[in-house]
Amino acid sequence: MRVQVVRTAPTVVSMFAGCGGSSLGYRMAGYRELLAVEWDPVATAAFRANFPGVPVHEGDIAELSGGECLRLAGIAPGELDVLDGSPPCQGFSTAGKRRLKDPRNTLFREFARLLGELKPKAFVMENVSGLVKGYMKQVYLEAVKSLRECGYRAKGEVMNAAHFGVPQRRERVIVVGVREDLGMDPSHPKPCLKGKTFREACIDLRGNSPDDRMLPGWLRELGKTQPNQWTTELEGYKRVKGTVNGAISTRWAGWNRVCGTITRSEIAWCGIIHPDRERYLSLAEAKRLTGFPDDFKLPVRKLGIGLVGNSVPPPLMRAIALHVREEILSVPGRTV
Repeated sequence: MRVQVVRTAPTVVSMFAGCGGSSLGYRMAGYRELLAVEWDPVATAAFRANFPGVPVHEGDIAELSGGECLRLAGIAPGELDVLDGSPPCQGFSTAGKRRLKDPRNTLFREFARLLGELKPKAFVMENVSGLVKGYMKQVYLEAVKSLRECGYRAKGEVMNAAHFGVPQRRERVIVVGVREDLGMDPSHPKPCLKGKTFREACIDLRGNSPDDRMLPGWLRELGKTQPNQWTTELEGYKRVKGTVNGAISTRWAGWNRVCGTITRSEIAWCGIIHPDRERYLSLAEAKRLTGFPDDFKLPVRKLGIGLVGNSVPPPLMRAIALHVREEILSVPGRTV
């Protein structure tokens, strides 16, 4: 977790910071974070525990003015290098109910409002891939339009975290923007790595810990016959449980394949099941599979898995931050 950050490093302000997945990625890329904004007290407590030197504004982003944001960060308009943000994604996610009128779907407007007031050189906005699928795409197009109207060239691309050193298949829409007066088009890093298997990421974590969540008996029985695949075999599930309720949220990790997307919550008996099929994933495994270091401080298992499952995987953001630093901020005549 210890990464030396110098005063001449490029700067970033993080909106919707969560427990610090994006922040860690920027730190790994050599950035200096000036301010984090987060409203959830559990996420904020975890952020403060891991980034003690970063100022935090805990509260509703809709009530944060651009002037106050600039004051807290200690900068003037136009001085910031990167504004980063991951507006809540539950309204867009294909794992949820995908409600077009979900009030969380409009929080990108608060990001755009602050973008227009802070006027950073570049921005990065992240969201789930469901934002560009089906009828939700109209929200995506509206979001990109609002960002461009702030005076930025903006481009979105779907990126898979597994191609950037994360042992998890996790697709995210990454919108990169560059301020118009810089005269540069935004771009994204290219996939560079093969996904790690569960075995490669977690083999040394075998064994149970006191806070592990064990499977109910009927699900252990299903595990003995469940095919070696991520999705649940419906006939077997119905045979041992009597219904298929919950099957779609019950996933099976495998030793020799890349894990699927780590979700932010576990409901009743649903969750991601360890390859040995006796328990669900542990918090230590969830950190490995989402790209967080072992010493990253998190609360108890259930809350901790929710926090990392709701975060941008740090290695993915590191790749994006390095790309922005090298291809956008480090142009001839400009020092970062």
